[in-house]
Amino acid sequence: MRMFIGTTVETTSPCEPARLEFSRPHRLAGGGWLVALLVACGQLALSGPAGAAPQKNATVEAAAKPDIAPTAFELQLLYADRTWNWKNGAAYFGMDRRLHAWTKGEDSPAVGEGRWLVTEKGKMCMELAWRAKTYSTKPQRTCYSHRVNKGNIEQRKDPDGTWYDFKHAKDDPADEHQKFEAGNTKGAQFDETRKLVDSKS
Repeated sequence: MRMFIGTTVETTSPCEPARLEFSRPHRLAGGGWLVALLVACGQLALSGPAGAAPQKNATVEAAAKPDIAPTAFELQLLYADRTWNWKNGAAYFGMDRRLHAWTKGEDSPAVGEGRWLVTEKGKMCMELAWRAKTYSTKPQRTCYSHRVNKGNIEQRKDPDGTWYDFKHAKDDPADEHQKFEAGNTKGAQFDETRKLVDSKS
C-alpha cells in the first residue's frame, strides 16, 4: 500500500479497497471497519508463510540426509594438485586436470596417463590409459561417488562399492584422504616407471 500526503490512499493489494478518499473526520470515524480490514489482510498474509512451511521443513530434512553430495568446487579442493598414494603406486591430480599414475603391479610396472574430472553430483572420475611392457589399454573410466554424512565426507567406488570414511571434518588417521599429499610428490617414481615401460629392452 502506498500512502500519499493528503487524504488519498492508492492500493496495490487485493485485500485493500481500490481507492479511498476521506476527509479527516470521516477517516477517523471509519476506523472501525479499517481495523477489521487490516485484521483480515493480516490473516491472509500469515496464511502464505504457513502454507509454505512444509516445503521449508522438507528442505531442512533433505539437507540432514546423508546422501547430500559435495559440490564440484568442494571436490576440486580435495583432489587438485595432490598425490593419492596407493599400496603399489600413486596418482597425481594436476591443476590442469591431467592425471598421471604408476603402479609396480604384480607382473610388471605400468603407467597410466589421462585426465580427471568432478561433477556437481559428487563424483570424481579418472580416465586413464594404462601401458606396460606387455600390454596397453584404451582410456578406462573409474568413478568414485562422495556424500556428506554428519559433516564428514564418505566415498565409494562406483557403481556399487561400500561407503567408507574419506575425510572427517577433523582429520582422522583412518581417513582415506590421509593418503593424499599436497603436490606431485611421486613424480620421480612416475618418470622412472615410464622410462622402464617405454624402454625397448
